[in-house]
Amino acid sequence: MSQQIIYRILDANLDRAREAIRTIEEWCRFGLENLELCDRCKQMRQALAQWHKEEFRRARNTSDDPATGLSHANEVSRADVRSVLRANMGRLQEALRVLEEYGKVIDPHMGEAMKQMRYQVYILESQLLGYEVNEIGKLRRQKLQAATLYLVTMPVDHIAEVVESALRGGVQIVQYRQKEGEDNLRYAIAKQLCEICHQYDALFLMNDRVDIAIAVGADGIHVGQTDLPVAAVRQILNAHGGSAADYIIGQSTTSPEELEIALNNQVDYVGVGPVHATPTKPNKAASGHEYVSYAAKNLDIPWFAIGGIDEQNLDDAIAAGAKRVAVVRALMKASQPDLVAKQMRSMLCSVPV
Repeated sequence: MSQQIIYRILDANLDRAREAIRTIEEWCRFGLENLELCDRCKQMRQALAQWHKEEFRRARNTSDDPATGLSHANEVSRADVRSVLRANMGRLQEALRVLEEYGKVIDPHMGEAMKQMRYQVYILESQLLGYEVNEIGKLRRQKLQAATLYLVTMPVDHIAEVVESALRGGVQIVQYRQKEGEDNLRYAIAKQLCEICHQYDALFLMNDRVDIAIAVGADGIHVGQTDLPVAAVRQILNAHGGSAADYIIGQSTTSPEELEIALNNQVDYVGVGPVHATPTKPNKAASGHEYVSYAAKNLDIPWFAIGGIDEQNLDDAIAAGAKRVAVVRALMKASQPDLVAKQMRSMLCSVPV
């Protein structure tokens, strides 16, 4: 009888510990996009699963557990992500301590394993909670600073396959741009592209639509000069997306005058172009390489030359001062986007950012 009770205690706390570590792991994966922390959580979760023996599970008796209906006011809601992490770190450490003490009765090796894992969790906690939630913005901007090849989508068949191929070739940022169509389809595609980008450790930005960006977990927003004002974008993000500081905001510019507007808006990056005439901007005359050279001399923030740039004329943009480029048709219309992206990344790699 005593052994069955201990089995129930071990079963309950193994479940509790695995649930807690999974909650923490999801933030490491999707929030921080930190593969090292994510892998550490996964290793601990799998180690716990190996100790979850079948005899423990068979001793489970949830229907007769008098504590299943108990709750606490602090469990009803969480103030923010940080409070979620703190609560689950506490739950994990408590469960490991229970597993350590009762595990000694069943198997001394289990007690020792739980003790060592508890120490690992203390280290994980100090590292993880060292990240403030608004540190997400810092991590995203580090990726932005390092990026040289940026893909802006256009409507094509099998868009997800095209984008994934470009990501395999080395694209580091994807902006989903779709001005026409129904919102439910736009949302579904944005969600799919966002997930693919994050699988490749790339940034995903949404063109103009702040609401969809928030809904799918995008890394940022891109707006044109005639789109929603940047101040309004930040207001919406602060009200519904957590904190505007967590998001990258970029803006298109076609002249030194528009560039001044974007800089006054304190955006994180700007598009500079169109370098060549392009059907993507039918009403905009080509700004040529002169504007690229102007940007090279006057900008400290990241900027991307854009407009008709492909693997054939990329050298000319680089010669004019471009260190980063954004492309549309060169990749979206390519028969093998991965090969074109790989070639363009290789050409850009010779230019220090």
